[in-house]
Amino acid sequence: MEAVRSKEQIMDVRSVAEAVASAGDDDLDSPLYELESLCMRCGQNGVTRLLLTSIPHFRKILLSAFECPHCDERNNEVQFAGEIQPRGCCYCLNVTAGNQKMLDRQVVKSESATIKIPELDFEIPPEAQRGSLSTLEGILMRAVDGLQALQEERRKVNPETAEAIDQFLSKLRACARGDSSFTVILDDPAGNSFIENPCAPSPDPALSIKFYDRTPEQQASLGYMPNPTQPGVDTASAERTENDNANPGEVEPHGSIGAVAGHRAIAQSNSSEISEALFRYTSPEEVMTFPSTCGACAVRSETRMFVTNIPYFQEVIVMASTCDSCGYRSSELKPGGAIPEKGKKISLCVKNVKDLSRDVIKSDTAGVTIPELDLELTSGTLGGLVTTVEGLVTNISESLERVHGFTFGDSLEESRKSKWLDFRSRLIKILNLEKPFTLILDDALANSFIAPATDDLKDDQQLIFEEYERSFEQNEELGLNDLDTSSADAAYNASSSSAAVEEEK
Repeated sequence: MEAVRSKEQIMDVRSVAEAVASAGDDDLDSPLYELESLCMRCGQNGVTRLLLTSIPHFRKILLSAFECPHCDERNNEVQFAGEIQPRGCCYCLNVTAGNQKMLDRQVVKSESATIKIPELDFEIPPEAQRGSLSTLEGILMRAVDGLQALQEERRKVNPETAEAIDQFLSKLRACARGDSSFTVILDDPAGNSFIENPCAPSPDPALSIKFYDRTPEQQASLGYMPNPTQPGVDTASAERTENDNANPGEVEPHGSIGAVAGHRAIAQSNSSEISEALFRYTSPEEVMTFPSTCGACAVRSETRMFVTNIPYFQEVIVMASTCDSCGYRSSELKPGGAIPEKGKKISLCVKNVKDLSRDVIKSDTAGVTIPELDLELTSGTLGGLVTTVEGLVTNISESLERVHGFTFGDSLEESRKSKWLDFRSRLIKILNLEKPFTLILDDALANSFIAPATDDLKDDQQLIFEEYERSFEQNEELGLNDLDTSSADAAYNASSSSAAVEEEK
């Protein structure tokens, strides 16, 4: 296929789809594809140009631009050609009046994202504005233009509705000019949307980010089969579908016993570093295997789970999934046992290579702070991890470069670009141990852990564990304020009393 095509060489949709699908990750010099498509304004044929490209340290995207030579209609769109992220994301930005820099923030909106402004009771659904790379002001003005387009027709048919829309447009324009304060919520189940943080890698007080597990309805809207283990999914119908696809004489094992099976399950589903970190502690006594659905290709797969105890820590549940069809693998660590009464803050002073090799368990409720880098990650960032100190810092660096990938573009101010370069140089210095640094894990549920370098936890002078009382806001975010266990406590006390009476007899 030629690398450059003239306007006369128009391709069909199937050829373009096959060419784009066959482009590899290393194919940075992708050609520009052109195909004929219908113009929705005049009904004549126009030309759509497609370019598969990759934003450095961000994601692979597909740029499409339509142009009609008959009526001069133009349109462009951004679609993500890479994978859907494991979790959805929700960005909340508080915009203050008179702050024009807030409106200049870059926004990546995928085709599955929804934008809301609660103060105006306004929502931009995914189908209203397709994938785009713009600024906050550009997103709002595009919405204004979309509502303004049919106002003349509305005035003829329904003057009252047109008058109400005019009043709303004046409020929306005031927000786009920065004359009034408002809140922007960007919710994307696919996890491929983004609002720029000019303070990065430090947290932005005006911007909050939350990551969440997708609901069955959101999974279905993205084109994936809902996970049968999720609440709200019809388990019976899912099991019938799986049984229909299975071989009649094949019997699926429901579990396997022994440490050998546990080693095999983790070795097949996790990296060697995670396996070594886990096997350094107690071996699993029982590994359970149950059917599930692959999150990448929606084909039937297997999930393995076992419970183990980690010295100086607590009981944990390790879950690992693998798909024989597409090769997708994932692992997850869940805390076991009761919810601790207090939160825990762990501080480690890293001085030598052995400290970088310490095992780290970071739960999805833990925040990470490195004061020497002025770096602070809120709870939920990066999810749950089983790694080392060096692996955690490297993972943070890669995640920041991936999320803020276009920060190094030509349009970036020189001062902000130098800020990022300075942060990267400081990060390399601490990884090379040119100077000591402090790693702090703050977990409100006390489900995180850093391994000691000595046999006795008290003898490790570089590692400090601190317990603290959770605040009302932390309990509210974790859903503990509304947790009612009175019925369970009453049932437990009744069973204990009856057992005591039986023993006396």
